[in-house]
Amino acid sequence: MERLEIQRIEKEKWHRLEAKDLERRNEELEELYLLERCFPEAEKLKQETKLLSQWKHYIQCDGSPDPSVAQEMNTFISLWKEKTNETFEEVIEKSKVVLNLIEKLKFILLETPPCDLQDKNIIQYQESILQLQELLHLKFGVATEILLKQASTLADLDSGNMEKVIKDENVTLYVWANLKKNPRHRSVRFSETQIGFEIPRILATSDIAVRLLHTHYDHVSALHPVSTPSKEYTSAVTELVKDDVKNVEKAISKEVEEESKQQERGSHLIQEEEIKVEEEQGDIEVKMSSAEEESEAIKCEREMKVLSETVSAGKHWRTDGISNVSYKPKERLVTFSLDTFGPVTLIQDAHINMPYQSWELRPLDVNKVLLTVTTVFTEIQIQIKENLCMLSSIKLKDKKHISILEGTWMTPIPFIIALKEAGLNIFPTRHSHFYVIINNKVPLVEVKAYRQMALLSSAFAFGWSKWNLLCNSTKVVFKVREHLTEECTENPNWALLMFSGDRAQRLKIKEESEAFSEALKEETEFHSTLYHMVKDFASEEAMEKVRSSNCQFVNSVCHMLLSTRLLSYS
Repeated sequence: MERLEIQRIEKEKWHRLEAKDLERRNEELEELYLLERCFPEAEKLKQETKLLSQWKHYIQCDGSPDPSVAQEMNTFISLWKEKTNETFEEVIEKSKVVLNLIEKLKFILLETPPCDLQDKNIIQYQESILQLQELLHLKFGVATEILLKQASTLADLDSGNMEKVIKDENVTLYVWANLKKNPRHRSVRFSETQIGFEIPRILATSDIAVRLLHTHYDHVSALHPVSTPSKEYTSAVTELVKDDVKNVEKAISKEVEEESKQQERGSHLIQEEEIKVEEEQGDIEVKMSSAEEESEAIKCEREMKVLSETVSAGKHWRTDGISNVSYKPKERLVTFSLDTFGPVTLIQDAHINMPYQSWELRPLDVNKVLLTVTTVFTEIQIQIKENLCMLSSIKLKDKKHISILEGTWMTPIPFIIALKEAGLNIFPTRHSHFYVIINNKVPLVEVKAYRQMALLSSAFAFGWSKWNLLCNSTKVVFKVREHLTEECTENPNWALLMFSGDRAQRLKIKEESEAFSEALKEETEFHSTLYHMVKDFASEEAMEKVRSSNCQFVNSVCHMLLSTRLLSYS
């Protein structure tokens, strides 16, 4: 009887708290709505920045086209097609403009809200990208042919054969021509490099030339179409927000887009038989993430793949035709043999960093936070301030690694693209759940949680909780605490919050508890928003800091949370 009486009292208390929450719901939602006006304001500033950029491009008159204008792009492509007898150095210089245009077009496809992007524009931008890629590839081929016509004047004094290396930040060309046809000269290594190859005896006495074209961008893989968010997802967001649907759709489109931006950074080489490739420093910090000397390249989570002539039309990578693969971690040297000529790439598993082991978002300064995502192999730290993001540090197996991206501030979308290209992919797509075991949450609950966490991020730290795995898909659980200084507390006093999208509550259990329970912490209440939930135990200084947050900063934090989907992929 005593147990039943306790249950009755608890039930009555629960109903009273529910009634109180319902009574003030409209008031709390209205206050949240006023705070969330920062999202459309940030979008407005972004559009103004875009218009200013277009104006600056217009008054520069530097000859480069506006990639969004089809007529200008067609004129640019036609004029370059007509230009002949360009040296390889001239093509490399022109390639900087072309690659910049390609990036701008891809950026437009990724950044523009789906509701503002018509199908004809998508087709136009994708066709421009393909035309630029194909023309650039053709120009490199023609320039190589022109270079080979000068082979005798570029002969090496020792071997008598032609050797030429041309290098810039995007492309490195290695050309070798067999002028002497000496059967003893089967091994070739380009001077002052570790790039080389070995050919069979029969080719060593033949009229042949070998070109190794090492690009720091993917010029082989097919361009994937960019999709728009599903109707169900979009309609759900529409219910959530009244005046800033465009902004939310754009943020969500990053989560549901096709993998239009290639997630693997390739090193493309054309060669025969055995080739030795020195890996670039910019890629190694990621691609060695799981390397152990005893397993060499396999443990590096890479697969060497070749694109043969029989499947080149379909752009399918194959693994047959490659043998004798070895990898020396200390020298960062890959050696392998090929049965045939063809493009070769090093590919990293796109989902090697998923699911995440844990995460934390904590304030650093005014309108500045640090997002830490810990994966099986890597700890990635990202700083966010105002409308910019920066890779702060990378640790592989608890050892700090240097990346060329560190210290470079970028707006969120270019930053995400750069991380993906470097192999630091912590950005799921709509297909990722096919490859990763995830803790799936209702999308609308996630969206609401990320938006409100972003609103609070200038004064509160948030962190991963193991209990998020045990609550159902309609709720999320995470840690939260007030954080007003940069100093890290050894034993922080975290509170556990559970949020269903329309109700927030502080849990009685702690992270160290033995079992999960939705029981309410003593002397706490239900609230309709996370903002009002933390307000119950926060200082006035913290709440004032939240109310005065920069709108671009809040929007950038929200974008990063939506893009990483920490609550479903941890």
